[in-house]
Parts: sequence; C-alpha cells; structure tokens
Amino acid sequence: MELVKDIVIATHNPDKKKEIMIALRELGVNILFLDNFPEIGEIEETGSTLLENSLIKARTVSAITGIPAIADDTGLEVDALNGAPGIYSARYAGINVSYEDNVRKLLSEMSSTDMDSRTARFRTVVSFHSPNKELWTEGVIEGSITMSAIGNGGFGYDPVFRVEQTGKTFAEMTRREKNKISHRGVALEKMCKLLKENIE
Repeated sequence: MELVKDIVIATHNPDKKKEIMIALRELGVNILFLDNFPEIGEIEETGSTLLENSLIKARTVSAITGIPAIADDTGLEVDALNGAPGIYSARYAGINVSYEDNVRKLLSEMSSTDMDSRTARFRTVVSFHSPNKELWTEGVIEGSITMSAIGNGGFGYDPVFRVEQTGKTFAEMTRREKNKISHRGVALEKMCKLLKENIE
C-alpha cells in the first residue's frame, strides 16, 4: 500500500474538474488543482488512444509537481462517422473552439443521417500516476446523437447525446443523475475502488 495525502486533478477544464472532484471526495485525500501550479500550461495530447492521452497528462503533472495525479481523456464515438470524433472530440471543430462549435460541426456532419443510424457511445479512460503506481480504468455508455440540442445542463456534447437507458440527453439530467451513470462517472467509480485497494 502506498501512502497518498494529496492528488492533483490534471485538467484545466472546469466542468471535468467538478465531476472528478465529486467522485474523489470519498477517498479522504487532499484534492489539488492545476490552478495551484501556474507553471503547468496546456499539455499536448500526442497519444493515438484515450488511454495514451490520459496517461500523458497524469504522468506529466505528477512529474512536474512530485504529487500523484489523476487525468481523464474522453471521446465521443459515432458509428455513422466511423468512430469520429473519438480522441479529437474536444478539438473536433478546431483548436480553442467552444462546446457549441463542436456540436454544430457534429450535427452538420450528420445532417443526412437518419435516426436509426445515429448510434454512438461516450468512452472515458481515467488514469492515476504516482512515483510507485500506475492505474487506469474505463467507462462506456451507449446512446445516440439527436437531431438538435435538447436540454440546458451538462457541457460538451451533452445536449446532443441521448442515453440509451434513460431516453434523455445528458443535458436534460441533473448533475447527480448524470454522474451516477455517465462514462466518466463509471470510470471514476472504478478508479476510486482501485485506489482504495492500492493506497492509504
């Protein structure tokens, strides 16, 4: 067992930060953010998979801070687009674009795709890196892409991703409802279980 007092959440995304922080509360460790380390800028995601990208972020932040780090990488995989946007989900419409820009591009690309062919899934990989330990978990949720944005909550592609098991988009759910079943929620729940077994 490794003694861990602090964990850095390796993301600048405020929405992801909230979801990860809520999940990690039960571990009873001190949660730190990248705001505490202004020397860490954007970390280039040069991996070819979600796992590689999440490990790049966790390893980089842990190496710079000397503190264990947790990172995630998430992709929306749309069957009609051969799995795109995938690892490029955050920058689908270009660099430094808004959530709305990405959603607009997605809906535009799928404008001629009928409802039966709009199946998709969200996949998240969460990684933990410390000097002595490396762990990772994955969460997947199946759904479909709506014809237009529905709901006012969530972030990213949430307004156009209808969850198969509820019939609602993530943007129609409360944060608690979403976190309980979402790709990130599932991956984080598995990670917390792993961490409880591996750290004290």
